[in-house]
Order: sequence, then structure tokens, then C-alpha cells
Amino acid sequence: MSTTPPPPAPATALEHTAQDGAFGWLRDLGPHGRRAFAGAFGGYALDSYDYFTLPLSMVALSAHFGLDSGRTGLFTTVTLVVSAVGGALAGVFADRVGRVRALVITVLTYAVFTVACGFAPDFGTLLVFRALQGLGFGGEWAVGAILVAEYASARHRGRTLGAVQSSWAVGWALAAVVYTLVFSFAGDDLAWRVMFWTGALPALLVLWVRRRVHDAPVALAAREQDPRRGSFTAIFRPGRAGAPGLLRTTLLASLLSTGVQGGYYTLATWVPTYLKSDRGLSVVGTGGYLALLISGAFLGYLTGGHLTDRLGRRATIWLFALLSAVCVLAYAHIPHGADTVLLVLGFPLGFCMSAIFSGFGSYLSELYPTAVRGTGQGFTYNTGRAVGAVFPTLVGFLADSWGVGGALVFGAVGYGIAALALLGLPETRGKELA
Repeated sequence: MSTTPPPPAPATALEHTAQDGAFGWLRDLGPHGRRAFAGAFGGYALDSYDYFTLPLSMVALSAHFGLDSGRTGLFTTVTLVVSAVGGALAGVFADRVGRVRALVITVLTYAVFTVACGFAPDFGTLLVFRALQGLGFGGEWAVGAILVAEYASARHRGRTLGAVQSSWAVGWALAAVVYTLVFSFAGDDLAWRVMFWTGALPALLVLWVRRRVHDAPVALAAREQDPRRGSFTAIFRPGRAGAPGLLRTTLLASLLSTGVQGGYYTLATWVPTYLKSDRGLSVVGTGGYLALLISGAFLGYLTGGHLTDRLGRRATIWLFALLSAVCVLAYAHIPHGADTVLLVLGFPLGFCMSAIFSGFGSYLSELYPTAVRGTGQGFTYNTGRAVGAVFPTLVGFLADSWGVGGALVFGAVGYGIAALALLGLPETRGKELA
């Protein structure tokens, strides 16, 4: 019997073995990429936390300032419209001076102005502070997603960015827990202020990111050598013979973002109010329903990330656009008294409306070259936020006559818009980034 040891496995086989398994995508990032992932994950989770301080406090705010549904919905619309400006500027800044620097600035901005909201003496001041919070809120996701995308391999980019996206559910869950505690032990007039004051948490993350996280070296070199970096002109340049432009991509990607985010923010803004006002649930009861919705969201982000690598970016978004629209219509038409059905349906609703976002980080990053990746992704994603922000306001005005539950069906329109936009965009699965 031979005692000769078997030959070593080829390097490629070893690499694929290391990349297999549930957390192969995380090992594949390497130490620097994992720190970038941690920074982006934490930044987006806290971004989510700061965003949800408003929807969860909306009933108390409305009573404190004597607001009708239309003016209450204006909070969300203003936040998202201003976030388009912040996101576009952050994208340009990320292309010109680096992803990490832009990430630090966006996190600090949304933290400072979330805290300021807690000190607002009147409706107008709160609206201004919330708008300024939107400047940081708009830029954080795009910058963090690009930072991680440039470390991730083409094979695992979808699930890696899906994992970053799942941090939104983590921040949402943290906000729901804090909301349940704060509103259970403090009167409404103080509780909503305390919720905003807890928005100081992201400042702690900034200290770590500044010391431990760096831009991907290969992407940094490619970006520095390209004179087009951070150019709005470049993402709106039409194609010419032999020189394809980015105008078509920018317009359709913006429409895609508008549809998906119009549907999402309609639900994120008005479901807490729907549960309390239309369904008459208590603070603790609302928190229980949200727990199932958020659990579905977290699993949806992770599942959607895997599917976007397996099925492709376009097929995954199409699938969950259809399922999200069906869930919205079903959720809004459950008869009164069927609260158990409402509870059970919350899980697939959260799952589908979140899974559709899992491919966005990888898809938008792959649609643009390195020099304008921040500019393109920041503009398209946040233009979608701004235009999609009209949806929550329309629901607010329609709620007075239709009821919040009836008005929620308007969110399904957004998912139809997203499905149409995909018809003109290419599939990018497997694309390597510099």
C-alpha cells in the first residue's frame, strides 16, 4: 500500500472550499473587508433606528402638536425628499474623497439632527430638524453599500450586500423595543422626545469607523486615476456610436428605486398608526405585531441576498415586487376581528417588502463604473426615496376619507412601477468590480 501523501489541492479548489458554507461570503471579504462590513452594517442599523423614531412616535406627536393625517405624513415626505439631496451629495463626496470619510459624515449628520428633534418646541422646528436629519439618512446606505461591494467578490456580492441590508431590520427591531419600553413607562408628551434623544447612539460608531475601516485598495486606485470621478455630468451622458452612455441607466434605475421605496415607505410609515388607530391595539400589542413583521423583514433580507446571487438581480426583484403587492392588498383588507390573521400575515409582508431590497446594493453598484459608482448609486437610490416619499403623504391625506387601511393599498402601485422599470435594465450578476 502506497504511503505517498495525496497531492495538495489546487489553489482554486482551496479557495472555493473556503468560500463555501453559510458564512463563506464573510470569510471571502478578508479582514479589511470584514471591518468595512461591520462599519456599514452598524451605520445602516443605526440609520434605521433613527428613522423609525418618527413613525413609532407618530400618534403621540400628532396629539402633542394637534396634527391631522396630512401634516403628519408630511414629516416622512420632507425627510425623504431632503434625503435625496443628501444621498446625491454623499455619493459625489464618496467618489471624490473616499467611501469611509463620506460614511463618517453621513452617520454624524443623522445622529446630531435626530437628537435635535427631541428638543423641538413646535411643529415647524421639528419639521426643519427632521429634514436636516434626512441629509445624513440619505447618504449612509449608498456609501456603506459601495464600500462593501468593492471588497466583495462577484460570486458572493448579492448575499454580502443582502446581509448589510438586513441591518435595517436590526435597527427597526431595536427601535421597536425602545419604543415599547419608553412609551410604557413615560407619558406620551415626554416619551416621543426620549425616543429622539436616544438617536445619539450612532456617534459611538463613528469613533470606531474612523480608526479601523479603510476603502478597498483596488477600487481606490481605479477611482483616483479616472478624471470623471464624482461627476453628475457623466451619469447623465447619453450614449453615442461606440461610446455607451449612462443616461438610460440612471433614469430607469431611479424609476426602479421610486417604485420599491414608494411601496416600502408607505408601509413603514403608516403600519404602526394603522395598528393603533384602525385596529385599536395597545402600545404592547403594537410592539408584538411589529416583532413578527420585523422578524420577517430580517429573514427576507438574508434570503433575498442569496436569491439575487442564484436567480439574478432582475428576477429576484421581479419576484418580490409581485409578492409584496399581493401582501399589501391582503394586509389592508383583513376584516376587523381577525387579528390573528393580521398577526400571521405580518411575517410574509415583512419578508417580501424587505427581500426586494437585498439586491439593490449589488445591482446599483454593478450598473456604474468605479469613478461614478457613488454618484450614480447615491443619485438613483435617493431620487427614488424623494419621489417615493409622495406615497406616504398621499396615504395621509387619503386616510381621512378611506381610513389608513384602505389608503395603504396605494403602496401596491409602487411595486408595479418597479416591475416596469426592470424591463429596460440589464442583468449584472457575476460582474467584477475594480
